[in-house]
Amino acid sequence: LTFPVGYSAVALNHVIDFKEKKQEIVKPVSPSELFPSLPVVQGTSKRIKVLTRLTLVVSDPSHCNLLRSTSANIRLYDIIAVFPKTEKLFHIACTTLDVDLVCINVTEKLPFYFRRPPVNMAIDRGIYFELLYTPAIKDSTMRRYTISNAISLMQICKGKNIVISSAAERPLELRGPYDVANLGLLFGLSEGEAKAAVSTNCRATMLHGETRKSACGVVYTVKKPRKVEEEETTLPACKKAKTQA
Repeated sequence: LTFPVGYSAVALNHVIDFKEKKQEIVKPVSPSELFPSLPVVQGTSKRIKVLTRLTLVVSDPSHCNLLRSTSANIRLYDIIAVFPKTEKLFHIACTTLDVDLVCINVTEKLPFYFRRPPVNMAIDRGIYFELLYTPAIKDSTMRRYTISNAISLMQICKGKNIVISSAAERPLELRGPYDVANLGLLFGLSEGEAKAAVSTNCRATMLHGETRKSACGVVYTVKKPRKVEEEETTLPACKKAKTQA
């Protein structure tokens, strides 16, 4: 069994909306209980990585107290996201809550305007903003709201710390990473920012979640490409002479 879309990691999202009914945070379901064997990533021999994610839809400041508590079940999730419904809650999420993602409403007109101070503070804290693309491919009205709200955010954050995800409930709602990056251009992202929104920014969100769980930090190394000038300076004198000749 292969995973044909092209992603190497997916997150199983558990959504809690306190407005609907009183809900409790339960332990995440283990991927081994859902999949007898994980699919192989397309073009590789590696198994896909399955993460657990908790998304809290908050419409009242009291709902944020759960995130401030030291719940044992919250720590079991790899990624913590919050979906603020008001400007005050958006400010709280950006400035004080210990989360990895702040979800942006894409299904209706925003009831508030994005302001630079909380957005910049969220970026400094390593928090990312999530835009969903599935509503944009479902309905023309939601597509208009998605593009409008996304552009409003880009005017403030300048394309920084953006993650584009699906929130798909059916396989037909999924799109490949290159298609999603092209959608990012409609959201006001540059080509490089759109690619980062489906690749490096997603990895950074995962690392931020690891940092949150460990309360220390996560270190990962990246091989730095050597410049041509550096390679020439490291050559022996005899080889330099032959190269110049």
